Amino acid sequence: MTSPADPPNGAGASGPGLKLLAVTACPTGIAHTYMAAEKLAQAAESLGHSMKVETQGSIGAENVLSDNDVRNADGIIIAADKDVDRSRFIGKKVLVVGVAEGIHHPERLIEQVREAPVYQGGGRDTEGGAAPAAPGGGGKGRSVTYKALMNGVSYMIPFVVVGGLLIAVSLALGGDTTSEGIVIPDDSFWKTVNDIGTIGFQLMIPALSGYIAYAIADRPALVPGMVGGWIAAHGELYDSEAGAGFIGAIVTGFLAGYLVLWIKQVRVPKFVQPIMPIIVIPIVATSALGLFFIYVLGEPISWVFEHLTDWLGGLTGTSAALLGVLLGLMIAFDMGGPVNKTAFLFGAGLVSKNPEVMGACAAAIPVPPLGQGLATLLRRRMFDDQERETGLAALFMGFFGITEGAIPFAAARPARVIPANMLGGAVAGAIAGVASVEDNVPHGGPIVAVLGAVGGVPMFFVAVVVGTAVTALGTIALMSVGGGRAMAAEASSPVAPPAPEPVPAGVGGGVGDIGDTGAASGGAAVSVDSAVSAASAASSGAAAPGAARTAVSVETADGEPGSGTASESGAVDQVLSGYLTERTVKERLTANRKDAAIREMAELLAATGRVADTAELVRAAFAREDQGTTGLGEEIAIPHAKTDAVTAPVVGFARAPEGIDWGAPDGTKARLVFMIAVPEAAAGDEHLRILALLSRTLMAAEFRERLLGAADVGAILRVLGEIE
Repeated sequence: MTSPADPPNGAGASGPGLKLLAVTACPTGIAHTYMAAEKLAQAAESLGHSMKVETQGSIGAENVLSDNDVRNADGIIIAADKDVDRSRFIGKKVLVVGVAEGIHHPERLIEQVREAPVYQGGGRDTEGGAAPAAPGGGGKGRSVTYKALMNGVSYMIPFVVVGGLLIAVSLALGGDTTSEGIVIPDDSFWKTVNDIGTIGFQLMIPALSGYIAYAIADRPALVPGMVGGWIAAHGELYDSEAGAGFIGAIVTGFLAGYLVLWIKQVRVPKFVQPIMPIIVIPIVATSALGLFFIYVLGEPISWVFEHLTDWLGGLTGTSAALLGVLLGLMIAFDMGGPVNKTAFLFGAGLVSKNPEVMGACAAAIPVPPLGQGLATLLRRRMFDDQERETGLAALFMGFFGITEGAIPFAAARPARVIPANMLGGAVAGAIAGVASVEDNVPHGGPIVAVLGAVGGVPMFFVAVVVGTAVTALGTIALMSVGGGRAMAAEASSPVAPPAPEPVPAGVGGGVGDIGDTGAASGGAAVSVDSAVSAASAASSGAAAPGAARTAVSVETADGEPGSGTASESGAVDQVLSGYLTERTVKERLTANRKDAAIREMAELLAATGRVADTAELVRAAFAREDQGTTGLGEEIAIPHAKTDAVTAPVVGFARAPEGIDWGAPDGTKARLVFMIAVPEAAAGDEHLRILALLSRTLMAAEFRERLLGAADVGAILRVLGEIE
């Protein structure tokens, strides 16, 4: 079987014309990545040029461009909707566009790369870099804001998890309840563990800010971004008892990135140019950003903290429910920022006089992390593997009253997560306030009740449980309405997000996507090479002379040996490693609408006996469509679902000659419909490879025409048997 990394159709071989290179990548890393690679390679071949394409998909970078490739290249096309390092392309003509341009306009890109500017360094795959997008073409990719924010969140998550879990463990095993909170003795081993965890937490905010800046303006922006994030997190630098939190870090990250981009455009003498990226730019940008934050932004942050404290002080005579709602809203808003700190310190200051105020805070404190963690359990397919793992850590942190466990979720999709957090926090605070729950230590979360510091324990847990449920359900509802997916919801702060891009079938990391990385455990090995090669050989008449039918050994995903058969006449019973068989092929769909077509395809798959619950399979496929169409364009749709409603991977195919409106980006109606379903535990790399092969093969117009024109099921299987 040919790997997706191999240059398609001979791409990369020496030939007349230009020697071109390309890199293709989409945020989720399957269908569009390989479709663009195939289209570019085909276009180059048809125009008489040679091209080697590096694909950066969910299974990693393949067909990687070597130093020799780059040295001999006449031009490089980057068709990507995610961050691609261009530092290796310095001195070469580089054209940067969205991945959709590589699919829909490959010939135009090849012509445009002749006139592309020579990349001089100092930028990444952004609109602000030195290699601009093709005219009229780059706007279809993910925005700089989206990619930068996701980059920062991705690097921040390990700091949150490590820091939060170490602090939680040290509190659980070494903490004592005192009037000052849960305190760990200074001379104990667990104090050292706590200090290490605290360092992780302190680095969390600078990491978020620094890697946002890095994604915008490359290495020179990393230092100003991190230093800016540190300043944002340490309010004592600008006379505030509370830092600016993760929202401040997002602001400093974007300010640092764009400041560095601006400085890069300043013309300097030639002798200064070598030291610009390592000395001049970091020093100037760091100093400017730090001073600006301390003397300009720091003042209003301090003002907000002081006036919120005074305002809360004037509310102590109001109803307990109202005060609980306000404290819950504030606790859940910025999770460690000035608003959160104001509410917490207000409650902590009244522990001895009015413990009911701290009781409302203590009930609201764990709600954001517990709610987000619960959401990842209730609707797993709405989150990618990294977020699911972070969700488990958030549950643990929430138990110990570490609100910051929810920050990765809030930073990734603030417009959806923060309102849900605030709603749950308000509910928890109100219940605790009405029930006069008391907390006698300045700390929150279930741990304080377990350690005996809470008065009114039953109602305390009612408040926490109800608030957590409200946050989880609110998050799921807002993500469903907005078509949210893990780590790709929206970059709504500090600038507006781009319009959501339809998520292609089979992509990794999306909600319900078969391409979820990290889910290989439990999956079985698939003998793809022998199965597909044998099927392909049989379809070309390569069966042994005299053999009426030749068995093809296939090991299916459930670990049981299957068999594919081929005849001298070219008959093929199954392809794609046995996932698609004659039982899962239909010559013509009777449905003329997308929802009806999905139901009909699910019933087709059910005929194999691998579908335990057809209704659940349909529901999972609909849920996947809610996040973005699986209509890829080119008259192709690949609806799919990852669900335990199926017991083993299965693929179906049907034709719709009149076409079904699938909401494809190019406006074409789907005439070729594949449906893919795999169980939760069987979405490993082999399935990603099959999806990549399928996506790339379908890019050939001649292949699609033969598939549409095949006379019967046997002819359809013979055409599909060519996928390798």
